[in-house]
Amino acid sequence: MKITFVLPGYPAPIGGFRVVYEYANHLVAREHEVTIVHARFLRNFDPPPNFYRWLRRKTGNLLTRISMPNLQWLPIDKRVRMLYVREPIARSVPNSDVVLATAWQTAEYVTDYSSSKGRKYYLVQDFPPYMGSQERIEASWKLPFEKVTVSRWLYDKVVSVTGTNHLVNVPNGIAFRRFRKIEDINNRPKRISMMYSPGKYKGAKDGIHALEICKRRHPDLQMTVFGRVLRPRQIPSWIEYRSNIPEEELVHLYNQTRIFLCSSLAEGFALPPAEAMACGCAVVSTDCGGNRDYAEDGITALLSPPGVPQALAGNVIRLLEDDDLRVRLAKAGYERIQKFTWERSTDLLEQFLKEAKQNDGHKL
Repeated sequence: MKITFVLPGYPAPIGGFRVVYEYANHLVAREHEVTIVHARFLRNFDPPPNFYRWLRRKTGNLLTRISMPNLQWLPIDKRVRMLYVREPIARSVPNSDVVLATAWQTAEYVTDYSSSKGRKYYLVQDFPPYMGSQERIEASWKLPFEKVTVSRWLYDKVVSVTGTNHLVNVPNGIAFRRFRKIEDINNRPKRISMMYSPGKYKGAKDGIHALEICKRRHPDLQMTVFGRVLRPRQIPSWIEYRSNIPEEELVHLYNQTRIFLCSSLAEGFALPPAEAMACGCAVVSTDCGGNRDYAEDGITALLSPPGVPQALAGNVIRLLEDDDLRVRLAKAGYERIQKFTWERSTDLLEQFLKEAKQNDGHKL
């Protein structure tokens, strides 16, 4: 098949983009022709005015006109066609058998494509209100596309809004060749790790508050926070912060971590806790929706309501003071997450693409 993904921006080390790149790598390995369209401009998405954001956008526009982005944080198979366009209008997109929107912004573009661009699909990774207005996102779910969700939580949301089950849930995979257990789960430093992101839905403020509570109870506790931005002012000086950490260094950090903390208010799937599980961390998280596919309270993780840092801290302290429970959860989480392979996810996606087109009377 000729398969086109349409992304709402240029390469960025964020979960939704990584998912598309992983699928592309696995699909070309199965002899499909894959193109990823990256849009520099979206007329349906105009962030609130801000001088520094405007300046960064203008600078980025200039840089991308004189040089193509260099994607260094994830290997891309050379057979994947990386296409960079100003705007994802139909004439900028190749003809294909299938075309997949990957966000509500690109779904609004794809709906206007002719049939020559391929049968229309929507890889649903967005959720209201954090990834856009509830009205726009839910309207995109109602577009006449075949739909693929990345978690059961999102699947249920789409069904409740659209009133149809004409979609499939394909949970994300984990790149186990990279995210792997190296250090013994039983003997790990007394360290908590957490990812920082300025996005409101990530609940970083709650996570930092939880770490402060834990530090008062266990003064000898080591804490490491990592993220893509420079050290935020809200992170206390006694917390180690690593910016733009290389992947191998991140894998090493996970393997030197007893407990991984996730404070998100909502997540489509939540890759970092899943990757931490694959490296042998015990996971303490909010019940943020998409993580329910692999994080089961009291079985493979400890979960608490979003927006309650005291509950997060209480679960961390519980594991710090009950190492048998910490080891049991970490081992159970490690075993559970092994089911989430990209090979399995690609099997499910490929099968859905083929069946939908066959039902439509097309030959592959």
